[in-house]
Amino acid sequence: MLLSCSWGGLAAGVWALLLCAGLWLALLIDHLWGEPPPRWHPVVWLGQALDWFGRRIAPAQQGAFDCQAFGLGALAWCALAAMVFVLAWGLQGLVLQYVTPWLAAPLLGLWLKPLLAWRMLRSEVLAVDAALQHSLAAGRQRLSYLVSRDTGALSAEQVRESALESLAENLNDSVVAPVFWFLLLGLPGAAVYRFANTADAMWGYTGMRGGRYWRWAGCWAARADDVLSWLPARLTALLLVLAAGRWPEGLRQQARQTPSPNSGWPMAAMALLLGLRLSKPGVYCLHPDGQAPTQAHVQQALVLGSKVVVMLAGIALAALFLIVWMTAF
Repeated sequence: MLLSCSWGGLAAGVWALLLCAGLWLALLIDHLWGEPPPRWHPVVWLGQALDWFGRRIAPAQQGAFDCQAFGLGALAWCALAAMVFVLAWGLQGLVLQYVTPWLAAPLLGLWLKPLLAWRMLRSEVLAVDAALQHSLAAGRQRLSYLVSRDTGALSAEQVRESALESLAENLNDSVVAPVFWFLLLGLPGAAVYRFANTADAMWGYTGMRGGRYWRWAGCWAARADDVLSWLPARLTALLLVLAAGRWPEGLRQQARQTPSPNSGWPMAAMALLLGLRLSKPGVYCLHPDGQAPTQAHVQQALVLGSKVVVMLAGIALAALFLIVWMTAF
């Protein structure tokens, strides 16, 4: 592995072992305790930095192509991404150079954990469903914490659809993609991806948001997230298929129905595998012949998601054995 050379000649097998152990520990911490407090959460810090820069970059009024807003948005994104990469690279380098392997793996796991979030995602989806059992207004209110769309006019079916769409999309954004980049490039890879995804969530809009016009200022952030999420999104769909044990007919066609080149893949896989209709009014409708989601479907979707998380841990272990075997000959 190329990264092994950059850490003082660390053997590929040892590097793979550290990555695997770090990932397993991060998933265990997430399962047992979930997210760290907001004041200690790196993603919260990224959000605060993006908010500060965004208020100074995005104009307050709409307009035609704004070269200055586009340029400043791209420059700020690159500068912040570089800072995130250097910080993560430095932390990882210090650990691998000065800390024994038995302590290096737990430290990598502790630093990786805030960059992925399955327990919180699962809890939020369950909270939406529980609130919906109480009343439609409560379900809409709880859903507004999970999605950026206006929830005030959604029906009970649409509330569940939105929650399941968010579950499928964020299974990639908050779990599979960070793990993919961590296994590929170590802690810097996961950190830069999480930054890119957070930047897209805050800047990647085509119109007004928060009193600012993001069509040009957030264009770079949106495209960067599309690039970094392209392969992980398709892997997420594949993992959902493997978790269900069957290939759904029409997956590719349904995945192309969404404006995003990536989010349609896990959402379409979830819709087809569970026989559901998932839609965003006026934007797309995945598997239009499917059923309206019920409480039972929410539970089934969460089971599929949990299987994907377990499979990620298994894939990391399989990759470790493969690397150790290859380096032994």
